[in-house]
Amino acid sequence: MANGPIVQTVNGNYQVDARLTRGVVSRRFWAYLVDLIVIMIWSGIACIGIFMLGLLTFGLGWLLFALVPLTAIIYNAVTIGGSAQATVGMRFVGLKVVDVTAGGRATGLAAAVHALLFYVAVSTFILWACDILLGIFRDDGRFGHDLLTGLMVIRAE
Repeated sequence: MANGPIVQTVNGNYQVDARLTRGVVSRRFWAYLVDLIVIMIWSGIACIGIFMLGLLTFGLGWLLFALVPLTAIIYNAVTIGGSAQATVGMRFVGLKVVDVTAGGRATGLAAAVHALLFYVAVSTFILWACDILLGIFRDDGRFGHDLLTGLMVIRAE
């Protein structure tokens, strides 16, 4: 990708064009709101399926309700790790995720870890605030969980 948004530098690291990171933080907020709605719909469908399975298995299937929170992580892993490189909300606001350590698409595993770190941060206000403030004050708009996973959210071309 010599002329693409990700360019390899002399020392072997990858660098993203600065124009693609402008306005990313505010767009991520709106993308997250859309993604919350999509995740709620998928979780609702999963709950209905688990409820029906529980009826068929005389209550044994209801143990699967413990896995419903994984819906959000699986959603992020499949959509960010897929060919669109973005969740439904990210596509709605014109964003995508790139792997700046490898210089290309994010893997499903990296996307799952990325989502897991985000939801762990959201569960505690102090971690979430530090995560968001880091992205607000950085020039490239990368949050803490972006830095830990080597991923970056950029504008889709």
